[in-house]
Amino acid sequence: MEEKKQYIEIWGDVVEIHDLVRSIVISAISTMGLYFLAPSGNRTLQLFFGLAGASIGFIISGLLTKPKRIIDSEDTKHHHTG
Repeated sequence: MEEKKQYIEIWGDVVEIHDLVRSIVISAISTMGLYFLAPSGNRTLQLFFGLAGASIGFIISGLLTKPKRIIDSEDTKHHHTG
């Protein structure tokens, strides 16, 4: 049986809801995971660990999410003879 995919528009781009939710969960886990690994008394390190976790989550999500776009390109050059 075919599964009907659900899409949502975010910032002018269309994404599959499943991919969006997965990316949010991955980013939240990696961000908070690294944040809590930082020394508890050092707010600067907590910030940098959290940013590193967000970056890692972004990279993982980008690698796991496959593009859904199909782009048709037409040759718009006009050929003149004569």
